[in-house]
This record gives sequence, structure tokens and C-alpha cells, in this order.
Amino acid sequence: MDKKLNLIALTSLVISSMLGAGVFSLPQNMAVIAGPIALIIGWSITGIGIIFLAMTLLLLNELKPDLEGGIFEYAREGFGELIGFCSAWGYWLCAIIANVSYLVIVFSAISFFFDTHNHIIFGNGNTWASVLGESLLLWLIHFLLLKGTKTASNVSIIATLCKLIPLSIFIFLSFIVFNFKKFNIDITGTALNIPIWKQVKNTMLITLWVFIGIEGAVILSSRAKNKKDVGKATLLAVIIALCVYSSVTLLSLGIISRADLSIMRNPSMAGLMTVLIGEWGDIFIALGLIISVCSAYLSWTIMAAEVPWIAAKNKMFPQILIKQNNNKAPSYALLLTNISMQICLILIWLTKLDYNRLLTIASEMILVPYFLVGAYLFKISLKERYNKWNLFVGFGSCLYGIWLLFASGFLNLLLSLVLYAPGLILLILTKINNPNILSLNKKEKIFCFILLIASFYSLYYILK
Repeated sequence: MDKKLNLIALTSLVISSMLGAGVFSLPQNMAVIAGPIALIIGWSITGIGIIFLAMTLLLLNELKPDLEGGIFEYAREGFGELIGFCSAWGYWLCAIIANVSYLVIVFSAISFFFDTHNHIIFGNGNTWASVLGESLLLWLIHFLLLKGTKTASNVSIIATLCKLIPLSIFIFLSFIVFNFKKFNIDITGTALNIPIWKQVKNTMLITLWVFIGIEGAVILSSRAKNKKDVGKATLLAVIIALCVYSSVTLLSLGIISRADLSIMRNPSMAGLMTVLIGEWGDIFIALGLIISVCSAYLSWTIMAAEVPWIAAKNKMFPQILIKQNNNKAPSYALLLTNISMQICLILIWLTKLDYNRLLTIASEMILVPYFLVGAYLFKISLKERYNKWNLFVGFGSCLYGIWLLFASGFLNLLLSLVLYAPGLILLILTKINNPNILSLNKKEKIFCFILLIASFYSLYYILK
């Protein structure tokens, strides 16, 4: 962190954080829940919505350049200390769960090279051997990041270029062999016995998950060489990622039918690649997946450590997390983040949670922080009478956020409430030890109490 990040470094970090494991499993994940028409509609909605969100981040970066804390500082500035804390806590948890899921999928991919039907070593990334390997990788990246974000970002640029190579080759080959007759088989997804509107709704959490990380440049805005590069990096990364995701999903349906694709083992891109180039396809995609996920993991760890450090600077988290080492790395925040991930890895080994379940949990935790970004732009555009364009972008971003909350489903919302409970308990304990942390007014204290009760009720509802 001794040197500032330029446009290329910021863009690569955002692309790297978005293009992780999800893209390699996207063909099967989408085919199992929706037909081609629903997927086209779903990606269109997501494309419009995510561009609204990217534009919102760009505008807020220009309108409020002094707010360097990213999406949770926008929440705090617009809706008070408690909402800001909850947004920071939710985003930090999302980052931790996302990172843990990346570690799990890395060793799930490594199983392609070492596991057999009779001898499982790494399995789905949740065996004891996987957890041991994941832990070693976790602490290796920890010591790399202690050398500073600039060093890590240089590694990320190289890794991002490496991950784009297999994806570009897959898209190119898929385009060449694309068969419209196969694409047209059950084009409305009739065999699923689900209405098209519900198929579209079912795609929303997956399409959101693959774009998580869009805010990476904003989170690291205090490290940017030029503040204007933050918005440019965000928009450029979103356009690249949208083209990659939609191409991978739709072109895959022209290689084999939706029904056959829906039962393919993940990462399904590996199976599709064997159709395109033969038996080496598995190895080619597995290596690409490992490089891609390690790159995404590196980017997300940078952001995950930055969140508690910025939150502590803004007196939302314990002040000990402000401490930096000689390389200006947030050493205490990084240590807290990686210890939390280590605990999660142990829990995964005990509970045998898989990647898809972690994906759902992480996606859910980011919904409210994303909604609050659009709500903040909409609020200041109304209050301070900014131009109509800002109001339109803020409204569009809010609308997309509300749609995502609806699409996520009631049980997932309850699960997110449960995960906010530890944060509220931490807030109460921190306030007892240091009354100067996070000054809450009377209404916020009442809301905090209600939210805590709702969290315990949600836990009871889920477990009963």
C-alpha cells in the first residue's frame, strides 16, 4: 500500500474479484433452473440493473469524493450510524464467505487431478485434506498481503490476464460450433414445469453472485492514484464481465441441449470443453479455474481486510483494527479477517457445506448494502436537487435492489438476519467498553433492539 493503484490495477482487481469460480459452473447452474428465453430475459435485467449500480457507484464517487469507505460509508452517511454499521458488517461477512467458497472450489478443482472413484482425497473441497490445503493457501496469501496492496495488485494483474485466456478460448470455440437447433430445443423451458417469469426470478441470485465485487474499486478508492479512475475501472470491468458471463451461458446451450447440460458435473465448463477439444478439456478448464479462483481470492482478501480497517477509522469497528504495518497494510484487520476464514473452514469440514450453499449465503449478505447504495444516491438527488440523470440512476439502482430482495426468497432473508446477530452483539460489547464508538440516537437504539430480536426469531424459525 506504499504505492497508489492506477486504472489498470484497479480494473484488474475488480475483474478479478468478479470473475472467480462462478463462471466455470455457470452453464450447468443456469441450465438447471431456466430455459434459453428466460436466460436471455434474466441476463438483460441483470445487465441493465448492474449497469445502474455501476453508474451509481461512479456518480457517488464524483459527488462524494470525501467518502472513501465505499458502499457502507454511503449507507452510514445517508441513513445513520446503525445502518452504516450493519452494511459494513454484512459486506465484511459476505467477503469472508466468498473467500471461503473460493478456497473450497480451488481444492474441489484439484480433485480432478488426484481423486478417483475409489479414493477420495479432496472431494468437494470439504475433506480434512482439503481444509489443510486451504488453510496453507489462506496463510500464504496473508503473508503476501502484509507486503502491501501494490505488490498483491501486480500479482492480480498477471493472474487476471491468465484467467481470461481459457475463458476467451472457450467463448471462441463455442461460437464456432454453436448449433441453433440445439439452442432452440425447449427454448421456453417447458420441461421444467415452471413459468418463464419464475425461471427469470430463479436466475437472479446467480447473476448477482457473479457480479459481486463490482464495488472493489470504490472500496480501494483511498489507494487510487487518480480518483477519476475509480468510476472508469468499475464501469469497464462490468462491461467486460457482462460480455463474458452472457456469452458463456448462452453459447453453452448451442453445444449440448439444456436438459443434458443441467445434469453435467461442475465445473460444467470442463465437460463442455471435452466436447470441444477432447479429453484434455477437463485439465485445461481445471487449471484455468484454479488460476481464476486464486486471483479472485487475492482480490477479495484485499477488500475484506480493507472493510474493518476503514470501518475502524470511521469509529464503526474496534479501534485496534486501524493499526498498519511498515508497508501500510492493515495488519490487524487482515489478521481478524483470516482468523474468521480459518474458523469457517473448520466449520465447513464439520458440516460438509458445499460451494453452492456458500454462494447463496454470500449473495444474500450483499443485497441490503447494494440496495442502500442506490437509495443513498436517490435520497441526495431529491434532497439537494441534483440533476434528473442522477435521480434516474438512483431510482433504477433502487428498483434493481428491491427486485433482488424479492427474488432471493423469504428463507434467505431470514438467514441473512441471523448472520447480522453476531454483529449486533459485537456492537453492544464494543459500546460498553468504549462509549465513543458509534454514537447511536434513541431511534437507532430501539431499531438495534428490534433487529436483534428479529435475528433470534429468524434462527428459531429456520431451525424449527
